[in-house]
Amino acid sequence: MGKEKHNYNRRSSVMTKPKIKVLQTIRQGLIGGGETHVLGLVETLDRTLFDPVVLSFTDGPMITRLNEMGVKNFVVPSLKAFDIRQWQKVKALLQNEQIDLVHAHGSRAASNLMLPAKWCGLPLIYTIHGWSFHDDQPFLQRTIRELSEGVITRSTRCNISVSASNQATGIKHIRGFKSEVINNGIDPRRFDVNGQYKDIRSELGIPTEHTLISYIARITIQKDPITLVKAFADVLQHTKDITLLVVGDGELKEEMMTTAMQLGIHSNIVYQPFRLDIPDILHASDVYCLPSLWEGMPIGLLEAMAMGNAVIATQVDGSREIIQHLENGWLVEPGNKELLANAMLKLHEEKYFRTLLQKNAVTTVLEKYNLHHMTRSVEDIYLSVMQRKRPSSFFHQTSTESIITPQ
Repeated sequence: MGKEKHNYNRRSSVMTKPKIKVLQTIRQGLIGGGETHVLGLVETLDRTLFDPVVLSFTDGPMITRLNEMGVKNFVVPSLKAFDIRQWQKVKALLQNEQIDLVHAHGSRAASNLMLPAKWCGLPLIYTIHGWSFHDDQPFLQRTIRELSEGVITRSTRCNISVSASNQATGIKHIRGFKSEVINNGIDPRRFDVNGQYKDIRSELGIPTEHTLISYIARITIQKDPITLVKAFADVLQHTKDITLLVVGDGELKEEMMTTAMQLGIHSNIVYQPFRLDIPDILHASDVYCLPSLWEGMPIGLLEAMAMGNAVIATQVDGSREIIQHLENGWLVEPGNKELLANAMLKLHEEKYFRTLLQKNAVTTVLEKYNLHHMTRSVEDIYLSVMQRKRPSSFFHQTSTESIITPQ
C-alpha cells in the first residue's frame, strides 16, 4: 500500500495526510548553538503541518528540555562520525517512527544519517552550523574533512548555510557546493531586554558595582577559553571591579580552571555548569565575550545582543557577519590575547560607549535575526522538498530491528 499523497499548499485547510513527520537530528544533547537552534526550530514549527521527532547521539540538558516540551525524542549513543555500528538502529528508528523527512544539524549527525536515510528512501536536509574543517588544522586532517563534507553535501536534497560567509567557505573548499542561506534567529519573546528576570548576581554573589563579562559556551578548543582567561588576567592588572562568569562544560574546562589558578585570578571568575536560564544570566551581564576560532552563525551571540549586552567576538565566519566593528559590537583577531584584553578593559571603563553598543546590538537582532522568520524559511524548504519526493510504500513497513526506547 502506497503512502498517502500530500497536499502541501500552506494556505489549504485540508491535507490528505495530516502532518509531515520530520526527524531533527544532532550529535549531542548538551546545550550549545546547534542544540539551541534545534530547540527553537522544534518549538516554533507549524504543528498543523509538521510533527517533529528529535534524535541525539548523547543525552544531556537538551533532552531534558525536549521532555518538558512534550517532544518525542531518542538517544542512540555514539561519539563518532560515520559510526557504522549504529546505522541499523537509526534505520529502524526511521522505519518505526514512519519519518517523512530527515533534517541533520552538523556534520556528525549528517554522517550518521546519510546512508540510513538513503536506505529508507528519505530526503535528507543538512544544516551546516560551522564546517568541520578549518585552516588551522593539519593538512591531512583538513583534507579528509573537506572530502567527507563533500560526500555529505552531495548526498542531500538541500543544504542550508546559517550565514553567507558559511556558504562562501563551502563554495571555496567543496567542488559543486550549493546551499540556501537561512540565518539563525532568536525568539524576541524569550530574549526581551525589557522583560522581568531573576537576580543572578545575588544568587552567585557577584557585586552589583562590578562589570560582569559572561562567557556562555561549550568549553572546547573552538571557543578558545585559554586565550580568554589569559586576556582576563591582563585586564585584572588594571582594575579589580570586574567579574568573569563562565557558563558551560567541555573538555577544556579543567584546563581553563587550572590556568586561572596558575595566573592567580581564580577568585575573580565564577563557574557554572550548563544552565537553561540563559536570559536571566544575560540580563545580569554587561558584556558578552565569544573568542571563537571558528563559527557558523553563533546563536549565543545573537541572544546576548538581544538582551542588551555589549559583545566582543572574533573576526570569523558568522560573527563578523553579525557585528559591525565599533557600531553594534567589538571584533578582534582570533587568538590575540592583547586585543581581547583591550576590548574588555575599554568596555569596562567607557560606560557611555558600552551603552551605545548595547542599544545598537538590540536593534540589530530585532531587525535581522528573528526565530519565527527563520522557522518559516525552513518550513518552506521542507514543503518544497516533499513536493519533489515520490510516494513510497516504505513507510508502512515496520522494522524488526531493536531501537533505543524513546526518552
